[in-house]
Amino acid sequence: MAEATGSVTAQSGSGLPWVGRSIARVEDSSLLTGRGRFIDDVGVHPGTLHAAFLRSPHAHADIVSIDVSQAMKARGVAAVLHGEDIKALTSSLVVGVKAPVECWPMAVGRVRYVGEPVAIVVATDRYLAEDAVDLIDVRYQVRPAVVDPRAALSPEAPVLHDGFGGNVASDRSFRYGDPESAFAAAAHRISIDISYPRNSCTPIETYGVVAGYDPGEDVYDVLANFQGPFSIHAVLSRALKVPGNRLRLRTPPDSGGSFGVKQGVFPYIVLIAAAARATGRPVKWTEDRLEHLTASVSATNRAISLAAAVAEDGRILALDWDQVEDCGAHLRAPEPATLYRMHGNLSGAYDIRHMKIRNRVVVTNKTPTGLNRGFGGPQVYFALERLVQRIELELNLDPLEVITRNLVPADAFPYRTASGALLDSGDYQEAVRRAVQEGQLAELKARRDEARAQGRLYGIGYTAVVEPSVSNMGYITTVLTPAERRKAGPKNGAQATATVSIDPVGSVSVHVASVPQGQGHRTVLSQVVADVFGLKPSDIRVNTEIDTAKDAWSIASGNYASRFAPAVAGTAKLAAQRIAERLARIAASQLNTDVDDIVFVGGQIGSKRNPDNKVSFSRLAGLSHWSPAALPDGVGQTIRETVFWTPPELTAPDEDDHINSSLCHGFIFDFCGVEIDRTTLETRIDRYVTMHDCGTILHPAMVDGQVRGGFAQAVGAALYEEYAYAEDGSFLNGTLADYLLPTAAEVPDPIILHMETPSPFTPLGAKGVGEGNCMSTPVCIANAVADAIGARDLVLPLVPAKLAALVRGDEPAPPVHQASQADPKRRGDRKLRGEGRASVKASAQQVWAMLLDPDTLAAVIPGCHGVEKISDTHFRADVTIGIGPVKGRYRAEVKLSDLDPPHAVTLAGNAEGALGFGHGEGRITLRPEPNGGTTIHYLYEAGIGGKVASIGGRLLDGAAKVIIGQFFASLARQAGGGSSSARPSLFARLRQWFGGQR
Repeated sequence: MAEATGSVTAQSGSGLPWVGRSIARVEDSSLLTGRGRFIDDVGVHPGTLHAAFLRSPHAHADIVSIDVSQAMKARGVAAVLHGEDIKALTSSLVVGVKAPVECWPMAVGRVRYVGEPVAIVVATDRYLAEDAVDLIDVRYQVRPAVVDPRAALSPEAPVLHDGFGGNVASDRSFRYGDPESAFAAAAHRISIDISYPRNSCTPIETYGVVAGYDPGEDVYDVLANFQGPFSIHAVLSRALKVPGNRLRLRTPPDSGGSFGVKQGVFPYIVLIAAAARATGRPVKWTEDRLEHLTASVSATNRAISLAAAVAEDGRILALDWDQVEDCGAHLRAPEPATLYRMHGNLSGAYDIRHMKIRNRVVVTNKTPTGLNRGFGGPQVYFALERLVQRIELELNLDPLEVITRNLVPADAFPYRTASGALLDSGDYQEAVRRAVQEGQLAELKARRDEARAQGRLYGIGYTAVVEPSVSNMGYITTVLTPAERRKAGPKNGAQATATVSIDPVGSVSVHVASVPQGQGHRTVLSQVVADVFGLKPSDIRVNTEIDTAKDAWSIASGNYASRFAPAVAGTAKLAAQRIAERLARIAASQLNTDVDDIVFVGGQIGSKRNPDNKVSFSRLAGLSHWSPAALPDGVGQTIRETVFWTPPELTAPDEDDHINSSLCHGFIFDFCGVEIDRTTLETRIDRYVTMHDCGTILHPAMVDGQVRGGFAQAVGAALYEEYAYAEDGSFLNGTLADYLLPTAAEVPDPIILHMETPSPFTPLGAKGVGEGNCMSTPVCIANAVADAIGARDLVLPLVPAKLAALVRGDEPAPPVHQASQADPKRRGDRKLRGEGRASVKASAQQVWAMLLDPDTLAAVIPGCHGVEKISDTHFRADVTIGIGPVKGRYRAEVKLSDLDPPHAVTLAGNAEGALGFGHGEGRITLRPEPNGGTTIHYLYEAGIGGKVASIGGRLLDGAAKVIIGQFFASLARQAGGGSSSARPSLFARLRQWFGGQR
C-alpha cells in the first residue's frame, strides 16, 4: 500500500504507512524512567537569584502605603520591587479590547483580586526570599468587591477600572438571518438560563520562569514553560520595552502539562525579566500550588440566557443568545478569546439558519482568565445541549429524534453556519447511528428501566457537538466593530511552521514551532516524515524545543486549539515532501529514469519498474553537503526546508461579522447512563459512550489517550471542580484538599468509538481531537443527572450538596449563633466557630490578671513576637502563624469588652498580614473549681479572608482549633500546670502538621 507524496511515492519497508499505526511513543522512555527534563530540572547560571511574591490578601483595595525597608535588610535579599518599580521598568500589558485601561503585571495603586502580586523579593535562595516577603509592611484601604458577572452589570456595582465606564469591557450584538420572523412564526419559544462556573485543568507542573538580562545588548533571555502561543511574544517585548529581536524565549525539553493554562505565565515572564534587569543577575521563580490555584488563570465563568424558536416537531428554527463573560480583574490578551473562539459555531452541530447574539464582557474581583482546555466550548455546549434536552421534555419528544432531526445533513458539507463557520466534512447522522448500535444504547435503556422499577435514581444523557480546531487568529477581532477592524487592519489565518533538515550522512531531523504538552509530537512527526522518505520512524529525530532567537516561528505558532495533528503535523509533511521531490529529481538523474518512476522505500530510493536500480537514501540525501556541484541544474539544495502553512479558508471577519472561527470541525456524539445514590447523592457513571470523527487518525492509541484525558478532566468539571469565592472576593479552595480533582477511582473507562471523514482542508486530512470531551462530557453527564432526578435546572459541579436541594428540598436554615454577629462589610468570609475548655491550677483572679498582662500574653500566644498594651482593654500583637502549606506574619489588634472580673470577658479583634485578614470575637468564662483551680471555657466565632481563606475548610477548621487550643494550653502551663479538653499528645501532633510551632 503506497501513499502519494506529491510527484513521488513512498513506502515503509513493510509496504504499509506508519501513519495510522500505534507505534511505541518516543517520549515515554525518558518520562517513565525519571529522566524527563522539566523547567525545574534545567540547570541555571552560577549566581542566579530566586524570587518570591507578596500577594494581595484583598479582592479590592487601595494600596495606602508599602514599606519594604525591613525586607531589604533581610539576609540574602538583593532587591524588593513593588508596583511603581515595575511600572518604571515596563509598559502596560495589552488589554483585550480598545479601551483607555492599563493592565500591569503587578498591582499599581490598587489591588483587584486576591493573590494579585503586590511586591517581588529577589534573594540568594527561595527560602530567604519567602522569609523577607513577611517583612514587607503594606497598608490597605478596603473597597467593596463584586464577584458575580450579572451583579457586575449593575450601575451600583463597585467599578474596577474607570476606563471601562462601569464593569462592561465590551458589549456587542449580532444578527444573522431573520431571527425575529423565526421567533414570531415558531410554535414554541423555549429558553434556559445557565451559570457556568470557573474551573481549571490544573497541570502537575506549575509555572516556571528563568530570566536574564544583558545590559550591553539590551537583550532579555527567558526560559519559561509557556505552551507556545507566540502571540504573547509581541505582548512581552512591548511590555519589556525592547524590540522583538531583543527578547529570546526558550522552552525546556519537557512539560508537565498545560491544557492551555501555561499561556497565563506571560505576566510573570515580564515580572521576572524586570527583576533580572533590576538586579543585574538571572532570576528564577517556580510557582507553588497555592499560588497556582489562587492566582494563575482559570476558565471563564459565564452567565447565559438562551432561547430557541422551535417547531412542533422539535426543529430549532432560531437561537437567541445573551452571554455575559466574566474575565476577572483584568482583560489580558488574548481574552476575550474564550467568548469569541466559538462565535462561528454557536449553532453547534445543528442546522439553524437564524440567530441573535449579545456578548458582554465584564470584569470582576477574581483572577484574570485565560486559555483552558476546550476554551469557550464547555460554556457554549452546556447551554445549547441543556436547551436541547429542555425542548425534548417540553414537547414530549424522543431525545434522539430531536438531535438527529436538527443535525446538519450529510450532503451539506462543507456547510456554512449562520454566523460564518465552515464545517469541513462529516456524516453526523451516521456517527449517531454507529454510536447507538456499537455503544449498545438499547441495553443501557433496559438497564435504566430496571433500575427505576427498583426505585433507584438512574438517567441517560445525550449530547452532540462539533469540536473546532486550528483557530483562525482573526476570530478575536470579531469583538471589534467592522469600522474598528478596518482601522486596525485585517487579522486572520492559522500559520503553522515546520522545518525538515538532512545532515551530511543522510540523517533526518524535524523541528516544529509547537511546544508539546503530552500530545506525542516526537512520535507522530517521526511517523509522518518517515512515510514521506520511506524510512523508519526511528530514523527521524524530532526536536520540539523552542528558541525564538534561532527557530522559525510565526505569531500564530504554538500548541493550542487542537492544532497539532491538522496543522503542525501536516506542515511537517509538506516540508518533507518538498525535499523528497528534489531528491526524486536527483535520483531520476542518477538512475537514468523518470521522476514519476521514483519510489522511496525501505531506506532506498529507486525505480518502481526496476527494483534493482536504486541508491541508498543516506547517500543520495547527503549529496547537497558533499557534492553540491553534482546536483542537476535547477534542483536546489536538499539540506533544509522550512514551510509556513496557512489555509485560505481562514479569512478575516466580513462586514456582517461572519467569521470562520476554526479550520476543522470534528464531530462528537456522547451518551451515558448515571446512577445517583439515594442516601449519599453521589453520582456514579455507569457507562459512558463517546463517538468521535476527528478525520484521519494518525496514531490510534494516542487519539484514545487524548479522549481519555479530556474525559477525565471533564468528569472533574461535571462532578467535582469549581473555583469558589466568598462574596468579598476571598478565594476559598486554594489547595487540593478543597479543590477536588478526580482520581482514577472516580473516572470510569469510557467506550471510545471512531469513524473517519478526512478534512479536505488539511494536508493529512486530520482534525483536532484533544479538547472535545471537555466540551461534550460535562453537559452529557448533567443531562443524565437531570433525567435521573427530574431536575429542570442544574449548576455544575454536581456535588451531593447541590443535588440534595433538588432531591430532598432545601435544608432548614441553621440557628443564628448568639455569640457574635458577622461584620456586614465582611459578608461572605469563611467562618470558623468553636469552643473548648481548659483547667488550670490557679485562681480565677490570677488567671484574670494574666489575661490582661501583655508579657503573659506574649508568652502564651502561638508564634507571638511581642504584645503592646495600648490601654487596659486594648492590645496590639505581632504574630507568625503557619496553617497548612503557608505561613505568614500578622499585625493583630485585640480589644476587651463586657468585662465581668474575674468571671468573664469578651475578646474582639482583627488581624492582617501576607496570609490574609481575619476578624472575630470570643467569650471567655472563668469558673472556680473546688480544688482551688479554675475552669476556662471559651466560645469563639471568626471570619477570615484573603490568601488564608484559600487554604480550605478542611485545614482551617482544624488549624483554628489547634491554635486556639495552644493558647489556652500555654495559659494553663503558665499558670502553674493543668490540662485542657484535648490530649497534649494530640496537640503536639497537630502543631507539627499545621506548622503552628513558635
